[in-house]
Amino acid sequence: MANKTIITKKSLDFFEEYLNNAAPTGYEWEGQKLWMDYLKPYVDTFITDTYGTAVGVINPESKYKVVIEGHSDEISWYVNYITDNGLLYVIRNGGSDHQIAPSKWVNIHTKNGIVKGVFGWPAIHTRKNDKEEPPKLDNIFIDIGAKDKEEVEKMGVHVGCVITYPDTFQVLNGDKFVCRAIDNRAGGFMVAEVARLLHENKHKLPFGLYITNSVQEEIGLRGAEMITQTIKPNIAIVTDVCHDTTTPMIEKKTQGHTEIGAGPVISYAPAVQNKLRERIIETAEAKKIPFQRLAASRMTGTDTDAFAYSNGGVASALISLPLRYMHTTVEMVHKDDVENVIRLIYETLLTIKEGETFSYFD
Repeated sequence: MANKTIITKKSLDFFEEYLNNAAPTGYEWEGQKLWMDYLKPYVDTFITDTYGTAVGVINPESKYKVVIEGHSDEISWYVNYITDNGLLYVIRNGGSDHQIAPSKWVNIHTKNGIVKGVFGWPAIHTRKNDKEEPPKLDNIFIDIGAKDKEEVEKMGVHVGCVITYPDTFQVLNGDKFVCRAIDNRAGGFMVAEVARLLHENKHKLPFGLYITNSVQEEIGLRGAEMITQTIKPNIAIVTDVCHDTTTPMIEKKTQGHTEIGAGPVISYAPAVQNKLRERIIETAEAKKIPFQRLAASRMTGTDTDAFAYSNGGVASALISLPLRYMHTTVEMVHKDDVENVIRLIYETLLTIKEGETFSYFD
């Protein structure tokens, strides 16, 4: 495993299809179906819930349960207000960045299919250069080419329609993956690859493994909060993204130093169970997997928090994928990091014995 390439042509094709498919918060199910189709050969059964979280299960009869998890939703917008002259104002669905909106194409999801639009912006010639208005939530707007509100409604667009960006997967310089929604389709991809490797290498785990792809993380970890009550796991290893802090205008004194290409990032936080984290670090050192460290303050801001504080406390840890330009349409990660996160989760699972408590008092 140490030097072997993990990502195959088939898995990369799946990752591209999975990233390109829109799955905004609250509307994740089409992406979940793609993910389940890919995962199906490697698991015994699936669990789904009413809001769309999907879980592939290996050894469903086992009493001792381990979760490996990513989240499936992407940030988006909602149509909030339609003007008399046919322009659309929006509100966020998750942490959408108002500053990147002007001049972006958008897909508006309606019952009749996709309606195309653009975030309009006043021409440079018409703006007062000495005091330019920056893009803000109350001044960005979408133009779908309609002359008035009635025409907007005839096109099937109404208040509450969800809006995504159409940007698709690209590879830069051979080893950088760039797309919207790498936060956190990469997580779902990486846990699926762990399941594939376990299957291909014929590993029989001594516990139940729950490969979990949660919904609604971007609006408060809600999918994880629901599914952890259903699974009732003993251990949860969560994967999400964290910031590459080496690009301009990021203050390392507050954000720390983490970078793409330097390996998975292991978090320190109250929600991270120390003994489980140390097991992950020991595994990385033993298997010569490069890693970085990150200190969170009160919370990780990821699904780790939801698992940790559920069911009377679940030993949880976070392995993050460093990413540039989070919540933009050009999120960027390094292929080596993707493979090393997969490798680290996989190798850590192989060290876990049935019934381990990771208790500080044992």
